[in-house]
Order: sequence, then C-alpha cells, then structure tokens
Amino acid sequence: MSDGAALAGPDGALRCPWALSTPDYITYHDEEWGRPVHGDDALFERLSLEAFQSGLSWITILRRREGFRTAFADFKIASVAAFTDEDRERLLADEGIIRNRAKIDATLANARVLLGWSPGDLDELIWSHAPAPGKAPRTLADVPAVTDESTALSKALKKKGLRFVGPTTAYALMQACGLVNDHLETCVRRSAL
Repeated sequence: MSDGAALAGPDGALRCPWALSTPDYITYHDEEWGRPVHGDDALFERLSLEAFQSGLSWITILRRREGFRTAFADFKIASVAAFTDEDRERLLADEGIIRNRAKIDATLANARVLLGWSPGDLDELIWSHAPAPGKAPRTLADVPAVTDESTALSKALKKKGLRFVGPTTAYALMQACGLVNDHLETCVRRSAL
C-alpha cells in the first residue's frame, strides 16, 4: 500500500500514485494533466468536464470524453450556446455522456453566459487566479482539494453567472489546466512542466 508518495509505473518511472490504476490514467497523467491549457473553448471544455466529474471518479469522465465532445459540439461555446430544447432532450438521452439534468443545464447555461463575453475573457479570468509556484508536494496528503485561489476563482466565475463551479471544481480545473503543478516532487512529469 502506498503512503501517497510517487510510485514506479510499468516503465519503472516514478509517477503520482493516482495515475497507476489504469493505462487511461497513465496516458492522461503523462500527456495532459498539469500542462497549460489556453483558449476559451478549451477551457470551457475542461470546466464543463470538471463539473460533470463532481461526485464521480475522473476515470468515468475520461473514458466518456469523446462522447462528451461529440454530444457538446466539441465544446465550441457558440455552438453549445445555440443548443435548443431538442438538443437538451437529446443530451438527456445520450448514453455516451453523464445524463445528469442539472449538469447538462449548467453546461448549456454557462455557454450562453460565455457567449456574451469578449474573446479571451474566460482564459484571462481563469489564468488571473494562477498562484505563484509553490513547494512541490511530496505525497498526495500534501495536495489540497481547495485553496484560497480556487475559492477566489469560484467566486469570480459565479459572480459572472457561471454554475457548477465550486472551489473544489475550480481547484481540479487549476490542476488539470496547469495553473498549479501538483505532480509530486519525484514524479517524472513534474520537471517536464
């Protein structure tokens, strides 16, 4: 059993222990998690997927990601904002995604709110909450679920009218999109970022 420290993967490289439970996680960990993400549509996708993940395992979302992309028009804000009631019903029946009414409604509402923003505003707002680089976590116990910055980001997003963007969701977004580097100190990916 791990004490939360980095563990050797199938190739012998040390990785964050959460990444080793499935090959899907290894790929996500090595190629995507923690790399900087920019662009309103790309950040809208991540924000939406993090909201859908709330209360579920990330692997559930990761394995349905292509289904989400297909269902939500590749998370193009303008396209999702134009979804109709018929599109909403289609989403509620789509077995390729998580069919949670509140999360679907929040995604559609968020796209409509974001459509009124100027290009780059979502990117700027999210990245304005990136903290100064901190000390590398040694174990998973050193990785918080919420920070002052994620709480501030959550408040800023909610103030602008976005939904399903609580502080924990905001911090998961910050981790996934590279605002913070929560790869463990000895993880092979930490120095690459």
